[in-house]
Amino acid sequence: MFKAASHVIRTLRSHGHQALLAGGCVRDFLLGKEPKDYDVATSATPQQVVALFPGALTVGAHFGVVIVKHDHHQIEVATFRTDGSYKDGRRPETVTFATAEEDAQRRDFTVNGLFRDPEEDRIIDYVNGQEDLAAKLLRAIGDASQRFAEDRLRLMRAIRFATVLGFEIEPATWQAICDHAEAITTVSAERIRDELIKIFLHPNRLRGFDLLMDSGLMERVLPEILVLKGVEQPPQWHPEGDVFVHTRLMLSLLPEQVSLPLVLSVLLHDIAKPATFTVDEGTGRIRFNGHDKLGAEMAGDILRRLKFPNDIIEPTQVAVEHHMAFKDVKKMRNSTLKRMMARPTWDDEMALHRVDCLGSNGLLDNYEFMKEKAEEFSQAPLIPQTLINGRDLIELGWQAGKKMGEVLTAVQNAQLEGLVSTREEALAWVKAYSLQ
Repeated sequence: MFKAASHVIRTLRSHGHQALLAGGCVRDFLLGKEPKDYDVATSATPQQVVALFPGALTVGAHFGVVIVKHDHHQIEVATFRTDGSYKDGRRPETVTFATAEEDAQRRDFTVNGLFRDPEEDRIIDYVNGQEDLAAKLLRAIGDASQRFAEDRLRLMRAIRFATVLGFEIEPATWQAICDHAEAITTVSAERIRDELIKIFLHPNRLRGFDLLMDSGLMERVLPEILVLKGVEQPPQWHPEGDVFVHTRLMLSLLPEQVSLPLVLSVLLHDIAKPATFTVDEGTGRIRFNGHDKLGAEMAGDILRRLKFPNDIIEPTQVAVEHHMAFKDVKKMRNSTLKRMMARPTWDDEMALHRVDCLGSNGLLDNYEFMKEKAEEFSQAPLIPQTLINGRDLIELGWQAGKKMGEVLTAVQNAQLEGLVSTREEALAWVKAYSLQ
């Protein structure tokens, strides 16, 4: 991709235009990281770029942006510009083509306002971005309040950059984030969702969680998290403290690499505890009856509000709904355990249970029990091919209906328990069952 971007730059320069690498790819290069993409900023107008690169996509030409395809890569080429007023808090009403220095001044943060000349291997810095990069400081360019008023998504981007880069946020920039936090509600759910994903999938996710809380952004994007504060739990099972403390602690105990449903299920697994909190009059024991089932419903509502797709919502709900089942695994029949372990969400359910224990009483006996069971069951498929079907039962005189389904489930349970292993044994089992 770097070669493709360099080719675009050389082509633009050979026709008399200024062209430089810009933004995040320059920042990542200086940090010694491999950039995910390479953007080019140029003095050429969109029309001039398209003339040089036939087939270029002009989807953002109104803002001076053209997508150039070269060697199977797509390179975003943007004309140096200044922005007009931001009436919608997201995009400028107008843009005016300008110089590289003016273009740098309209960007979000100093570490993203750098240019690089790849041919001379030279950094062009109009905003003191290199100094902030060396100091690991995230600073808005110019007036911080104005930058966030222009584009309110920058509020979330600031938290994301501080999280993934491990940077401190410069005081005036931080104050502006806190002052403008309420404005994030005007940003589309899809854009907020995308920033949350990047924050929570990063190994430094706990920092992102804390910054969202402290800035006031969490209150606007995931207000249900704040309701967990002060919700007491039984001290013998939760010596760590209230539900909020427990959830935050679990987040800190996750491995660096996690699936999105896993981290979301950690955040939301106890989301219904405030709504189900009761205290027994006689014993004084705190209970949260049904918080797992209600929590799954609430998790679905929250994730749909944030426009998560169903393939993320559904496994998250499964993990939330079943997270309390682990307390009973030692009492379960093998058939029940095998059905649990056959769920496609099982690995995430195990990971959720592990941090649930580590973030509370520390008892991992049920977790270790299930690991042993996984080893015990590993020599054969958890759910083997069924030995008989509905047609076999009809031939034995059974009528189609609910009872037949119950019998087929029962004979499969017998198979999972190791009581039957052949078609003949299964048919004999059914005949004996029908006589009961």
